[in-house]
Amino acid sequence: MKIVLQRVKQASVEVQGKTTGEIERGICLLVGIEKGDSEDDAQYLAKKVVELRVFPDKEGKMNLSLPETRGEVLAVSQFTLAGSVQKGRRPSFDRAELPERAEELFRYFVDLIRQKGIKIETGIFGALMDVHLVNDGPVTFILEKKKSYED
Repeated sequence: MKIVLQRVKQASVEVQGKTTGEIERGICLLVGIEKGDSEDDAQYLAKKVVELRVFPDKEGKMNLSLPETRGEVLAVSQFTLAGSVQKGRRPSFDRAELPERAEELFRYFVDLIRQKGIKIETGIFGALMDVHLVNDGPVTFILEKKKSYED
């Protein structure tokens, strides 16, 4: 799994002109599911997202997490994160998980965050979406769960 995490002042996602998810202060997640990703990967990354200290404290240092700031989450599935541009000029999506399995794992990931008491909104899996956000900072991180990482 690959996630692009951006701290935001607000964010929303639209499908065919209708807002399907909207948050105030929190984080926007673009989530890519790759072949071989598992529930363990989703659990690791959901925990990381919730506990990551990316919000400023009174001194302006990144010391606070989502629960400590009552931050919200907008999660948007983005299969292009599983793409490769190593060869040629056209991206390859060979590493992207099949849509049915990817949707299942994405929903599982979203539910894990929701179970931790975080308000989470989403787009519509597989749809063409317009994502609007006001990046705060900007603060952006790329999160991945690979077998070589230590939990």
